Amino acid sequence: MPKIVKIFDTTLRDGEQCPGASMNKSEKLTVARMLERLNVDIIEAGFPFASKDDFKGVQLIAQEIKGPVIAGLARAREQDIDAAWEAVRFAERGRIHTFLATSEIHMKHKLRMNREEVLASAVAAVRHARRKTSDVEFSPEDATRSDHDFLCRVIEVVIDAGATTINIPDTVGYTIPDEFARLIRLIRNKVPNIDRATISVHCHNDLGLAVANSLAAISAGAGQVECTVNGIGERAGNTSMEEIVMALRVRKDFFNADTNIHAEEITKASRLVSGITGFVVQPNKAIVGSNAFAHESGIHQDGLLKEKQTYEIMTPASVGLTEHKMVLGKHSGRHAFLAKLTEMGYSLKEEEIDATFERFKKIADQKKEIFEEDLEAIVLEKIYQIPDLYALKSLYVESGTEKQPTAIIELEIEGTLYKDTGSGDGPVDAVYRTLRTITKTQGKLLSYSVKAITGGTDALGEVTVRLQEEDKTFFGHGADTDIMIASAKAYINALNKSSYTNIGRQK
Repeated sequence: MPKIVKIFDTTLRDGEQCPGASMNKSEKLTVARMLERLNVDIIEAGFPFASKDDFKGVQLIAQEIKGPVIAGLARAREQDIDAAWEAVRFAERGRIHTFLATSEIHMKHKLRMNREEVLASAVAAVRHARRKTSDVEFSPEDATRSDHDFLCRVIEVVIDAGATTINIPDTVGYTIPDEFARLIRLIRNKVPNIDRATISVHCHNDLGLAVANSLAAISAGAGQVECTVNGIGERAGNTSMEEIVMALRVRKDFFNADTNIHAEEITKASRLVSGITGFVVQPNKAIVGSNAFAHESGIHQDGLLKEKQTYEIMTPASVGLTEHKMVLGKHSGRHAFLAKLTEMGYSLKEEEIDATFERFKKIADQKKEIFEEDLEAIVLEKIYQIPDLYALKSLYVESGTEKQPTAIIELEIEGTLYKDTGSGDGPVDAVYRTLRTITKTQGKLLSYSVKAITGGTDALGEVTVRLQEEDKTFFGHGADTDIMIASAKAYINALNKSSYTNIGRQK
């Protein structure tokens, strides 16, 4: 029997720390529901002490999600630990995940503590957490750059204090696979009470080795991997959940290990997280990239036609990727629409059903065929967004070889309608210049991308923008059969996120 490696998903905590990827409570709960469908073992729902919004988001997930353990992150401080417990206490199973740095560079320059002070603080934190729950995880931050003897000593004392999971973080993506495997084996051999805890690993991707390091750790005895959907996270990101899951499943012969993940939900999870965060998945991304199962070479195509295993080590269906198929059309009714959304994993309130169905009928009049990807875009657009300070009411764009691109826009701002006309170097530039004039904002457009969600000239166009406002960046997402309208929606969505953040900061 292969051993089961626990999947600790930190998309909602470490993944959300990626600049511009912040989610509101509704979006967090939506991702958590998808993680529930994936059957992850642990959901790290956030850092409750960080803000009131983060606390409420973790608390909501703890109350709503059934099955996975719900974890809250906490520094090795009583007030952090108290906040984490208050946020997760109503979960079926709640975990407190506390951490303290153990590397010399972190202790000296960040903590300004010596080794004995770190030992004492780590023990006190774990004991305080253990008084609240029997499920306590401890992370010696920057473990891979820590003195090994001191690291083992810290692990031993926190297990004695009650830690049941010991996470070994490669905080800055510094280690390499052979080195990391040796560290895990050292911990297993040198820490006398390590059999009383699960060894977890949390790898960052600064050198592109997060997945490789995590797999090496599993081979060396790690029983839990901390990862994110699409590998999102700070800097270069984290261990990619889908890559870990499928590497273990495809190479079960080598690792003799597997996970509890329902892999058929992986593609849906990837699309959902990408849509909510605005982080477009690169085409050549393993498992979930648009080219992951594409074959252009004639030799490859010939081999596939004769025997799929010649060039495919897993099937598209194994990760939930299916051919586009027509699911609904303009004659489809409300019940069929709702049934399809339920099949796709969405659970909407009555007013949300009204909003999405109205949008569906409008698109159905413009498109002959409605695909699952179209429905996902509708749900992302109409439901899982923050309240609108700015709302697009009308847009007219004129452009041509002998005409300077011009945009006429009507925008509603807190109930008042504003209208203006502007020009630019191109039609999108004209739209964005006019929006900046109406909203009196000075956001800098850092990136703009557009793609067709499905095939055909009547396909929904999906636009993603990254906007810089002062020292923060915000992703915006918009979809429409008209690319100019989708572009405007994406820019306005980014502005709404910026205004929502600023309002929250003022409060």
